[in-house]
Amino acid sequence: MSTILRIRWAIVPKTAPRPLINCNRCGAFKAYLCSGKFRVNANGKRIDAWLIYRCVDCDNSWNFGILERCNRHDIEPALLRALESNDPALARCHAFDTVALRNRIGRVEEFPEAAVHKEVLGDIPESITALELQLGLELPTALRLDRLLASELGISRSRLQAWEGKRRLVVDPHDAKALRKPARTGTVIRIDLAGESDLEAIISAAGG
Repeated sequence: MSTILRIRWAIVPKTAPRPLINCNRCGAFKAYLCSGKFRVNANGKRIDAWLIYRCVDCDNSWNFGILERCNRHDIEPALLRALESNDPALARCHAFDTVALRNRIGRVEEFPEAAVHKEVLGDIPESITALELQLGLELPTALRLDRLLASELGISRSRLQAWEGKRRLVVDPHDAKALRKPARTGTVIRIDLAGESDLEAIISAAGG
């Protein structure tokens, strides 16, 4: 009989990364916030689209390029409608694209805060001695895996490191530095809790 409790953690980042831009009004580098609004410009059959950002201090605008001189016929109609209607989900998707932002502007401020929604998978074993945590991310996050686990399980990061050293905590896919890297979707963490005095508290915190 299995003694492993399997739980899915759906991680939803709270705050979008903010590009740091030399604001020509403020005369200094400032953080810019995503407005959630798109600007779409049509020049004949060519379409340009940008996601609009605004300076946190003076409201000066900066446009993050989404489409550049694209033929209207090459754009999915649903995508064009979403851009023209300022679809919130599409804006959020682009706002959390840290790689694209960094490639465009260079300096980006990231935030690790995230909400974690927990769901037990399958039947709950009568006697639990191990956890299997399956991570799913709505969007990329800067939240380190060790900080996520420590916060959600109510334990210290040093304890996590000790478990890892004894192979009582295993991260799949394997990466020797996984605990120190941002949490990633598809990651599975297996923790052997046999003999731990606070086993029940950890299981409860995990969502069991």
